[in-house]
Amino acid sequence: MSVSVAGRLRSAGAEFLGSGLLAVVVIGSGAAAQQLTADAGLALLINALGTVLGLGVLIVLFLPLSGAHFNPVVTLIDVAFRHRPVRVLLWYLPAQVLGCIAGAILANLMFEHPAIAWSTTERATPAHLLAEVVATAGLVLVVFLLVRAEKISAIPIAVAAYIGSAYFFTSSTSFANPAITIGRMFTDTFAGIAPSSAPWFIAAQLVGGVVGYLAVRVLAPAKEKRGVSIRSTMAS
Repeated sequence: MSVSVAGRLRSAGAEFLGSGLLAVVVIGSGAAAQQLTADAGLALLINALGTVLGLGVLIVLFLPLSGAHFNPVVTLIDVAFRHRPVRVLLWYLPAQVLGCIAGAILANLMFEHPAIAWSTTERATPAHLLAEVVATAGLVLVVFLLVRAEKISAIPIAVAAYIGSAYFFTSSTSFANPAITIGRMFTDTFAGIAPSSAPWFIAAQLVGGVVGYLAVRVLAPAKEKRGVSIRSTMAS
């Protein structure tokens, strides 16, 4: 096995495991909240707090291994800025999606739900889709403005704090991640999203990614060069 192939397998494995653990954190904390309280606001607070704490840890852990993307939009933007070659999409994107599906199944089993339970929570309203555009564009801004400012060490805290805040300032509770959106179809718990709503959310997230990309190019145009690679990111 060549070094390059071994490296690809390690980075893909890191993205798979990190994305899976992210899904466990998001879905598991939502399922726990659902069991602990009937108050929707308190349940959202529990879900958000669990996500913020878990996400920050996961980014720090997987940062040296794969960049801790856990999110196809982040990977696509990283490629668009030429921080990584286009071929990285071939192993990062499948690893992220499959990881989130595996994490959703694991979270279901931990809370004695069926391994696969399709969500019945419809979320695709115009307001929610606009919120996903805003949430995803904001995530891209946070990550890549910090990358261009060469403040990589701030990304774990900044991304976790942004996602935690966006749970409350967006009507969609800030999925901001196509992979976790797919994973959340597999659970009929507090964090779930109906399969009929997921494609709309993913489309809105991709639009948000483009908006964020353009905003970064306008606000910080100077450091678009190969070798200034992203060293962390994500979204819920």
